[in-house]
Amino acid sequence: GEPFPIYYKNDVPYTLDESDLPLELPEVDKYLPTETGDAPLARAKNWKTKDGHPLETDTMPGWAGSSWYYLRYMDPNNETAMVSEESVNYWKQVDLYLGGSEHATGHLLYVRFWTKFLYDIGKLPFNEPAKKLVNQGMIQGVSSLVYRINNTNKFVSNGLIDQHETTVLHIDVSMVSNDELDLDAFKNWRPEFKDAEFVLEDGKYICGSEVEKMSKRWHNVVNPDDVVDRYGADTLRMYEMFLGPIELSKPWSTNGIDGVYKFLKKYWRLFIVNEKFSVSDKEPNGKELKSLHKTIKKIEEDIERLSFNTCISAFMICVNELSDLKCNKRAILEPLTIVLASFAPHITEEVWQHLGHQTSVTQATYPKFDESKLVEDNFSYPVSVNGKTRFKIELPLNLDKNQVEKEVLDSEQIQKWLEGNNPKKVIVVPGRIVNVVV
Repeated sequence: GEPFPIYYKNDVPYTLDESDLPLELPEVDKYLPTETGDAPLARAKNWKTKDGHPLETDTMPGWAGSSWYYLRYMDPNNETAMVSEESVNYWKQVDLYLGGSEHATGHLLYVRFWTKFLYDIGKLPFNEPAKKLVNQGMIQGVSSLVYRINNTNKFVSNGLIDQHETTVLHIDVSMVSNDELDLDAFKNWRPEFKDAEFVLEDGKYICGSEVEKMSKRWHNVVNPDDVVDRYGADTLRMYEMFLGPIELSKPWSTNGIDGVYKFLKKYWRLFIVNEKFSVSDKEPNGKELKSLHKTIKKIEEDIERLSFNTCISAFMICVNELSDLKCNKRAILEPLTIVLASFAPHITEEVWQHLGHQTSVTQATYPKFDESKLVEDNFSYPVSVNGKTRFKIELPLNLDKNQVEKEVLDSEQIQKWLEGNNPKKVIVVPGRIVNVVV
């Protein structure tokens, strides 16, 4: 940390003269306390003033410098002041600060303190360091548990533990898939388990689980490299966002990661025709345009709210709709790729190159949402007979009441319920419902 500009004369502390600042850290042989327990700075040779008085050996904690460096970023080359009045009035506060619950007490508490202090002495025009603060939730670990029958080297599966007296052990989560233990991996994990025996259920050893802080102590730390090797970096990125709202703590589990992985493969298949990468230059129809622009609108709104998990859901819905429509049109898939790029940068970059672009997808113009593409032309009217909904019929929204009534009474579906009788009354609420009274 930064050294305090304090020296001692006859054990009385004094501040260094301003002309002796800045006080720079000296070289030390190692960053460890001395044998007598003094701070690492006590290891420095000749850590004294020019008059031979000993300098303070304690230093400020790491958060001291990080509590004001956001101000220095505004004016990094200023040699006469921390930050000029002109720069701080131009940049002002941080627009958005993303932190975490532990970060909030390890840093944000202090950056607010320093900012308010600088405001109080007239150095800043604001007393909060950020306009908006979001504390993201912690990714928790799901610990895997095995149950050792007391005084044995035998382990009983989770569903059978009521039949035995057991001791619970945390094991490495890398040996577990969907709660099933890899028996050989467990035996090789530690020498003491080499001859382990197992009481299985349905031929499998099913582990218990517990949601805890991700920690080496509980053997529940997930190496992201392993996930990337198996599923790819885009799947990892999107699955982390898909786990839940950003501000909530969420247990990490790979049990649902297949869904995101399959989504990305389904997105890729939109571009494949006869086992080759290909897109059509045909004009898109209304349903395809609606699916695209509905997604653009949803993603824009959810990004503003930092609601990334619902963004992933919107992408999945869109790709499912386009797959059902067998859409392979450049006018739809190209803008969709741009919108998806910030969530899945690797696969979209490859798609972008296949689409014939020489520059990165990150340099593409973001597509504009068109409200007119969401206007419905048809409506699926629920038709009730004597107050009970019996079927639906899709009709143009521009039909008036009489036209809707005629279409319903002329349909094959209604004949079953009329049983040859004429309806006593037909009630039509345009764009809502049709009720036939027999």
